[in-house]
Amino acid sequence: MKTFGKRALKFAGYLFLILGLGVLSLGFFSVPEDEPFEPEEYGAGSSSVQPSWTGLQRAFPAVNGETTPAMAELGNLLFYDPALSQQNDLSCAHCHHPDFGFSDGLPLAVGAGGQGAGPNRTGGVGLGRSTPGLWNTGFSRLLFWDGRVDSLEEQAITPLTHPDEMAVQDQEALSEELAAIPGYPPLFEAAFGSPEVTFRRVTIALAAFERGLVSQDSPFDRYAAGDFNALSPAQRRGLNLFRSAALRCFECHQAPTFGSDTLRAIGVPDAEAGSEPFKVPNLRNVALTAPYMHNGAFATLEEVVRFYADGAGNADGLSGLDPFVMGFELTDQEVADLVAFMAALTDESGMPAVPVEVPSGLPVVDRLDNPARELAAGLNTGSSDKPPEDGGPRTIRVQAGESIQAAVDRARPGDIVEIAFGTYHETVVVDISNLTLLGMPDERGGYPVLDGRGILADAVIASGNKFEVGYLKIINYTSNGVLVEGVTGVHLHHLWAENTGVYGLYPVQSTDVLIEESVVIGANDAGIYAGQSTEVVIRRNEVYRNVLGIEAENTVATEIYDNHAHDNTMGILVVLLPNLTSKVSLDTRVYDNLIENNNHENFAQEGTAAALAPSGSGIALIGADGVVVFGNTFRGNKTAGVGIFHLNIAFPPERINVPATPENIRVHGNIFENNGYDADAFVRDMGIPGADILWDVSGNGVALDEAEAEAFPPLVPTSRWPQFAYNIYWRLLNFLIGLL
Repeated sequence: MKTFGKRALKFAGYLFLILGLGVLSLGFFSVPEDEPFEPEEYGAGSSSVQPSWTGLQRAFPAVNGETTPAMAELGNLLFYDPALSQQNDLSCAHCHHPDFGFSDGLPLAVGAGGQGAGPNRTGGVGLGRSTPGLWNTGFSRLLFWDGRVDSLEEQAITPLTHPDEMAVQDQEALSEELAAIPGYPPLFEAAFGSPEVTFRRVTIALAAFERGLVSQDSPFDRYAAGDFNALSPAQRRGLNLFRSAALRCFECHQAPTFGSDTLRAIGVPDAEAGSEPFKVPNLRNVALTAPYMHNGAFATLEEVVRFYADGAGNADGLSGLDPFVMGFELTDQEVADLVAFMAALTDESGMPAVPVEVPSGLPVVDRLDNPARELAAGLNTGSSDKPPEDGGPRTIRVQAGESIQAAVDRARPGDIVEIAFGTYHETVVVDISNLTLLGMPDERGGYPVLDGRGILADAVIASGNKFEVGYLKIINYTSNGVLVEGVTGVHLHHLWAENTGVYGLYPVQSTDVLIEESVVIGANDAGIYAGQSTEVVIRRNEVYRNVLGIEAENTVATEIYDNHAHDNTMGILVVLLPNLTSKVSLDTRVYDNLIENNNHENFAQEGTAAALAPSGSGIALIGADGVVVFGNTFRGNKTAGVGIFHLNIAFPPERINVPATPENIRVHGNIFENNGYDADAFVRDMGIPGADILWDVSGNGVALDEAEAEAFPPLVPTSRWPQFAYNIYWRLLNFLIGLL
């Protein structure tokens, strides 16, 4: 028995030794980290052109590959030559017809065997998707409706080789056929330096031609350059609707292409696709490319607008749709104004010449009459004038009872518009750059009032660079207090925004933003929101009774300090959301704020990201990287003072296309008092108790240097931990979480 006991003890010792060595070995396995984006891929900040008369001029992105005049000339001929198809009867232009915005005018594309061109194509194989237009496709990084390829060269392979399209089954045979046509070898030599004809060179030449299909001289572009008469009154109203916080069209259809390289699920009527996401198309020359959507479901732009107004697929009870498609109310006049604005994106001045003949001698597609051209021309009734000469800065005064907008319309860059004390019921739109809009307080310090009467959507919409607005009280709007989009140089100060709908102060896709000395109350999303922006400072503000007091969403280089965030659902949110132009949330400092009693019920609109915010949250860091939180006071927040989470707390994995793990987070030197005493059900249902600090054990480089704070899990890493210990701890806890 003694011998057996010794053996048992010896075995147990070996077992514990093996287990100990196994645990120690975990230290040699690094914590997984997100694949970082390069700075040029961040997507945050303004792309506005400087200097400019307005802030609406945006720099076009780099084209998605190489092009030369010789390549484009060859590609032009190949594009129209039926010799590229197996039966020598179908060219690229049969489906991408120049008279239909390089689309085909059909609900669904017609493939091999189809007769005619454009809307006259009949018979043949019916394809499952609508033919997308090609204008400005050279600026896109996602191609096809499902975004499955990222280069025009690769995209060209599918229609050339697909059995139901151009049906080329033998790439070498096609190359030999083209090489035998006397006109082609010299063109290939001019484009590539040798007369060799290869399938790869064919796709390169086609891509080079398509990159030259650039539309950027529309009535809108002339308006953006300072010709304010280039848009009709209806089109200006439509532009204001397009970029309003009520409709948020600009969130997906972003200038200058009026598209984006994102996939969105909007629930277009389609029994098979349902809530499948599709690429956001650009709207340049959209008036010429009816019908619309991936399946040609809508015959007119008016139908498209009404579909969105009705809530898109939400009206059919579909789930998993993009949070931006929430529905809105529009009058018939507003629908017409939006359609008129989209017609203002029409410009075919960059149309390459359609060849009369091609080297093969096969017939080129006939030119076709597109009635939409005449309709668009009928809406584009603006004139064309150069911007007035800059006569130096002026002060324009608005007296009580006068129109602020009328004064803004008279202004030039550098002017100051002063608003006398009084109450004004209007939406003010600022497009010119370097404009200052200031209220003139009365003798008691009261601000002039912009009152939307619960009817108007936005108080101020601004797209001018170097924009300043201050000393105004903004109340009773349905969507937004101050919306600033795509601007370089934003200064919002001494504003009182109350009951303004979704957001109070709302700069988005902007650079060099300062928001200070303001009060925001009652926003059903974020009181102060800075989204997809860079170089942001939010300081010395008071935010209360909002869902989110202050939100920094997908921002780079943000400072949030000396603010008082109280009685919101969540005091401060630093977050990285998926499916936006900006793909990062980086380098945020949150310090010297008083964040207390943020226990308000969540009254966000159902289906929005804000609706997920648990009541009782001081600050949440979700998917954000490089955040430092110090010198703040957190007290009386019933769920948590600080929460640090992976983005999958709010989104399923299939919807996350950003580096979603919180990394390099440090929390230190804060004061915590009476937090986590009654955690929200959203947190409790995950089995997590309330605490001063909550962490879901995701991400590398998390350092919680708060010895006096109560944390969950009870043991958390600090900046003194060696990476070896961090690796062991992270892997053990995530293993246990996996078991649970």
